[in-house]
Amino acid sequence: MPQPQRERRSKRRFDLRLPLAVRVAGETRGELLTETQNISAEGIFFYLHRPLAQGSRIDLAITLPAPASLTGLVRIRSVACVLRVEPAVPPSPIGIAVLIEGYEFIRTRVDCLKSADAPYFS
Repeated sequence: MPQPQRERRSKRRFDLRLPLAVRVAGETRGELLTETQNISAEGIFFYLHRPLAQGSRIDLAITLPAPASLTGLVRIRSVACVLRVEPAVPPSPIGIAVLIEGYEFIRTRVDCLKSADAPYFS
């Protein structure tokens, strides 16, 4: 009988659906838009419609809605490393688990917002 896998995560996960922009380091393609599925202090899990290579470096931009931040729109930019890529299981796309290597908070004043179609990384 197979043994159940031991949980390896050391940080609590929070099921949060937040807007997420993904850009693969070194690629000239535009950013990929999705949303987070869950977040911990060290990582994020999300779905994409294209695979990312395990070990690749990516840039992320998470948007916290104004009610969550209590100060207006806030973006969190981070650098992350792809830890795991889960094959697509229809109807879900490809699952991506990343380790956050660093982050910074970017405050945006309402009167300075770019249009909704503007890229997150500029």
